[in-house]
Amino acid sequence: MQCYFSTNNIRYIDYKDTETLKKFLNPHARMLSAKRMGVCVKHQRKLSIAIKRARFLGLLPYVSQ
Repeated sequence: MQCYFSTNNIRYIDYKDTETLKKFLNPHARMLSAKRMGVCVKHQRKLSIAIKRARFLGLLPYVSQ
């Protein structure tokens, strides 16, 4: 499985791009595990920071029911 960000040549993971970030959340708005996300370790760290920033600013939910 290839890294999503490497294959699409995305250099910067933007916290304001909520549509991309939602791809890596399950229906309950939790972050998926590293194996299921399909991203490399470097991008996984940046992705988690971007998701946390978006949650803090109210762009993404903490919990969804």
